[in-house]
Amino acid sequence: MSQDPTGTKRVWSASQEGAHSLPVASQGLSSQVELTASQQQLLKKVKRPNGTEEPSVFEKELLDMTQEAQGIQESRQVWTRPPLPADYTEKDISFQQLDAEEANNGDSTAARFFGVTEEGHSVLCNVTGFLHYFYVPVPKGFMRDSHLARFTSHMKENYYGIHDIEIVLKESIWGFNNNMKTPFFKVVVKNAREITKIRGAFERGEISFENFFPQNNVTYDNINYLLRMMIDCKITGMSWITLPKGAYTLVAPELKVSTCQVECSIDYKDLVSHAPEGEWLKMAPLRIMSFDIECAGRKGVFPEAQLDPVIQIANVISKHGESRPFVRNVFTVNTCSPIIGSEIFSHAKEEDMLMAWRKFVVKADPDVLIGYNTSNFDLPYLLDRAKALGLPKFPYFGRMFNIKQEAKDAVFSSRAYGTRENKVVNIDGRMQLDLLQFIQREYKLRSYTLNSVSAHFLGEQKEDVQHSIITDLQEGTAETRRRLAVYCLKDAYLPLRLLEKLMCLVNYTEMARVTGVPFSYLLARGQQIKVISQLFRKCLEENIVVPNMRSEGSNEEYEGATVIEPIRGYYDVPIATLDFSSLYPSIMMAHNLCYTTLLNKQSIKAFQLTEDDYTLTPNGDYFVKSNKRQGLLPAILNELLTARKKAKNDLKNEKDPFKRDVLNGRQLALKISANSVYGFTGATIGKLPCLAISSSVTAFGREMIEKTKNVVQEQYCTKNGYDYDAQVIYGDTDSVMVKFGHSDLETCMKLGEEAANYVSTKFKKPIKLEFEKVYFPYLLINKKRYAGLYWTRPEKADKMDTKGIETVRRDNCRLVQNVITKVLDYILEERNVEKAELFVKQTIADLLQNRVDLSQLVITKAYSKHEYDGKQAHVELAKRMKKRDPGSAPALGDRVAYVIVNSASQKNYEKSEDPLYVLENSLPIDVKYYLENQLSKPLMRIFEPILGERKAKELLAGAHTRTIKMSAPKSGGLMRFAKKAELCKNCKSPLKPGNKGALCENCVSKAPELYCDALAQMNYLENKFSRLWTECQRCQGSLHQEVLCSNKDCPIFYMRKKAQKDTFQQAEELRKWDETIW
Repeated sequence: MSQDPTGTKRVWSASQEGAHSLPVASQGLSSQVELTASQQQLLKKVKRPNGTEEPSVFEKELLDMTQEAQGIQESRQVWTRPPLPADYTEKDISFQQLDAEEANNGDSTAARFFGVTEEGHSVLCNVTGFLHYFYVPVPKGFMRDSHLARFTSHMKENYYGIHDIEIVLKESIWGFNNNMKTPFFKVVVKNAREITKIRGAFERGEISFENFFPQNNVTYDNINYLLRMMIDCKITGMSWITLPKGAYTLVAPELKVSTCQVECSIDYKDLVSHAPEGEWLKMAPLRIMSFDIECAGRKGVFPEAQLDPVIQIANVISKHGESRPFVRNVFTVNTCSPIIGSEIFSHAKEEDMLMAWRKFVVKADPDVLIGYNTSNFDLPYLLDRAKALGLPKFPYFGRMFNIKQEAKDAVFSSRAYGTRENKVVNIDGRMQLDLLQFIQREYKLRSYTLNSVSAHFLGEQKEDVQHSIITDLQEGTAETRRRLAVYCLKDAYLPLRLLEKLMCLVNYTEMARVTGVPFSYLLARGQQIKVISQLFRKCLEENIVVPNMRSEGSNEEYEGATVIEPIRGYYDVPIATLDFSSLYPSIMMAHNLCYTTLLNKQSIKAFQLTEDDYTLTPNGDYFVKSNKRQGLLPAILNELLTARKKAKNDLKNEKDPFKRDVLNGRQLALKISANSVYGFTGATIGKLPCLAISSSVTAFGREMIEKTKNVVQEQYCTKNGYDYDAQVIYGDTDSVMVKFGHSDLETCMKLGEEAANYVSTKFKKPIKLEFEKVYFPYLLINKKRYAGLYWTRPEKADKMDTKGIETVRRDNCRLVQNVITKVLDYILEERNVEKAELFVKQTIADLLQNRVDLSQLVITKAYSKHEYDGKQAHVELAKRMKKRDPGSAPALGDRVAYVIVNSASQKNYEKSEDPLYVLENSLPIDVKYYLENQLSKPLMRIFEPILGERKAKELLAGAHTRTIKMSAPKSGGLMRFAKKAELCKNCKSPLKPGNKGALCENCVSKAPELYCDALAQMNYLENKFSRLWTECQRCQGSLHQEVLCSNKDCPIFYMRKKAQKDTFQQAEELRKWDETIW
């Protein structure tokens, strides 16, 4: 036995001298985990089957989390909530409301608010007495005294659920009417479920009362019961509510319908809602439970709940604001060796394990359930599996005793987020936050697997065990099940880490508070409901009603933002960037653009308005000025931006880290909300589209960008005493790039600051131009495509910034991203264009000679809809993969990874293939596709402005492109009929029949030299595989266990697989030398 320099043991067979096998471990590379004395003592209490094995990195983390140094097993006392004080009924009850839902109690409707007090007690508050309502315009000739009583009686007799009808004075939001109020029916209903039917009767003209109601009546304030009640009671999502002492009624223990510690009822008029400011910005100590399940699947088939058992469930629970989880456990089927710092609950039967887990959830009583893809996989699978096993009591782990958890299909579609098929599981009283859905909505990534996301945000990866191997681990020993349990536990722990890192809970809490919607709406609904909530709140203050506009979409379009034609090129002088602050909100505020201020020529004449009373927008629409009436939308925007300014100022002065996180989340939510208002008016398929507003905003924006360009160039020129004539080289939506001509960064920054202040004086307040940054050097490729070093201070560049370039695009392979990043480094950082050219030529040569690793050629694209206008490569591959294995095939909403292979077909969509399938079957890559369709255009875009078109094209068609090497397929096509001939390893001539050696008769004399070359190649391949194997062992957290990872998002996975295959093939080649050498 010998040992190579990497420390990997090589095993030689005694019976077959010269035969080789693969590295079996990486004993010499073990990085020891340092433990404190108390931790070492703690470890002695855990019996480990392999006494020499050190704890993995993740196990070390678990050990660090252990709060008690006296033992590994946790006390189950920490599962339960703190007990209620004896005198709690004698005090006000204040709680942060988390989940809200509509509750129908026979003929009436109420609202349930679940929450948590500052002391950590769970609360269910039934809010009663609030009745739903909507408005209908009172028809002409209808008299209050002579008609109202009879009309009310008529409606009560014919339509079940009507409580009362009264006449009130309101103002419609649509159009300026000089603050005139008009009469409306306020139709109040007892049961909210009846409101749709009654409203529909008015809208369809079915009300037969003395011919007052014709066809197609417009009704007003179409909003669901829960949101209506929250708006009227001034309750926002995740806000604090106080139930005054004596105003609430406690529910007797025997009559309770929930697991909450405090269950009570209160009339809606008596509760006190606190605006989220000052002390009421605080967060309750929410219990956050992250979980993950493992299933034993069949070979080659993704687990199916009807057939495949759940074998492990890992759970990690922490309190909001605390960094370490206080519960860490795994429920397993069959025995499992102990895990440091965690509790194991082993069960003989799957049914017992599932019921024990259900009891655990109810006992631990989490406020928030999180995980990764829990909404679409873990929760539905658990429910379906329990049903298959006949466990009727299992689907009751919410807070309501008698409400069953069920999984329902839902399709979410919006312009901002695309189309996704999801499952929705009701878990009454518990908030749900699927980290996968959150990250898909908030971040654009190449891949959304937990591995890829963890690597991106946390800088670490996890072992990704293929589902087919999980069954082998489960059917092995207590130690193999322990390994699976550690893997499962880490899958539960990582979402908790991501939640903390990305501030998901805090940011969404502040978004719910700012927009007023329940927390559950933030993942389940789009952007419009947030604006609707804010709009209805403002309408309530102003006594305004909103028409129910049944929009079915419109083909009407409006011109978008302007883009100043770029002066393309490479700029080796500083380029100052001037940005409009909150451009679209500022335009709406400056020009008072709103539904309530919209005019037409008839209304101008009717209200006798002069030109000083209204604004004519660049696209020909009229809006009354704020001196006649302040618009509702500008008022909302002013409040949002003022609140954001306050939050940012508070953030500067706040020292407490947790409060800083809350304030930062708040200012982000306020910014997003302000920017959403413009989009709401332009959504043709929406609640209240108004293209007059949205098109006027963009028209003003185009005008302002052009004006900014002219003002800068007219002011900053030699005739006004400046050293150079300023030139605006590009402008895009809300910013302009200015070349002042100076080569000195500091001078350019001062000019940028001066220019921003000067141009701001030319516009109406609150429109403001700000200087933010300088690009130096700057590569302007085209509209919305540029790159440059980003400077905010003259001493040091902040970063390299790119837009629209392949370094940030997800629909290119990694090779493009890496090449473009390196090229920009050479051009911008090192200022060495020649070095960039040489690098590109070498990369292209490597690509054409098949020296580029497969991981660099993987392309990912979103599978966002079933039907496309044309055939797409990733969609066709998804269909083929579904035929091979329906369970593991990509689903709608996933990103599909593929490579383009060389085949007889000329259509690229038929040449897409799963990378692992390509690797296993040695399919040849279509290198010309990658050169012509992936690399060529991005490279030309970068080098053309620098080198010119002719010289740039030489990068793609020189001497370095004349040699092409391609691997041959091992099967399929003509290879099915081919008979392989053994060739001489030296001269490649066919060997004579019966010659089982490696060389022909003419080359035998060179055997020693050639054999040494083959051995050297074997050593190289073994070393390469060993290094990759060790890297994967480090990633999985142990250098003593076999690597089972199959993480297809990791470049090392494909390198390791290829190195493993090359090593096997070389070992086979060496065996052929036995006949020649020995």
